[in-house]
Amino acid sequence: MTISIDDIKRLKNLTGVGLTDAKAALTEANGDFDKALEAMRKKGMTKAEKRGEREAREGVIGSYIHDNRIGVIVEVNCETDFVAKNEKFTDLVKDVAMHIAASSPEYVSVDDIPTEIREKQSAEFTEKVVAEGKPADKAPMIVEGMLKKYFAERCLMDQPFIKNPDQTVGELVKEANAQLGENIVVRRFSRMQLGEIA
Repeated sequence: MTISIDDIKRLKNLTGVGLTDAKAALTEANGDFDKALEAMRKKGMTKAEKRGEREAREGVIGSYIHDNRIGVIVEVNCETDFVAKNEKFTDLVKDVAMHIAASSPEYVSVDDIPTEIREKQSAEFTEKVVAEGKPADKAPMIVEGMLKKYFAERCLMDQPFIKNPDQTVGELVKEANAQLGENIVVRRFSRMQLGEIA
């Protein structure tokens, strides 16, 4: 089993641990990147996640205008004014704003989905699964999978990043979190398209 240096670097960037720890985790997971990342999370090894508990009150409000037809305003927070002025941070904000313009998410994350929307969608999917004649004991699991996929397409943090579809926007933010050493949070956004009624 060979472990690529690219996977080691990617795991290091996502978690904020050293190269040795990243390589050890990949070796333990037989080269399976997702398994290695999950194992590190379970062990609490991801420094980025520990940072998630710290308050992010600084940051910037970024914007992106596409072809004078689509406009986005996004608030991205960090812990210090120093990081808010860092080029990597401002580039991240621009990238997130551009992604929002292109992909039109409805929510920042799954946590932002109102309960009534979730319940309404769950009822629709349950009805569909029953109508298709799927086994009753499997229906809740099937519906859960359908809900996960449906909302992943509508939540900014779960969408594949437009500049690198192998990475979600959430992973992009975690990577910046690890590189900059601070908790970074996409707080809110607003997207407008010419001729659209809110």
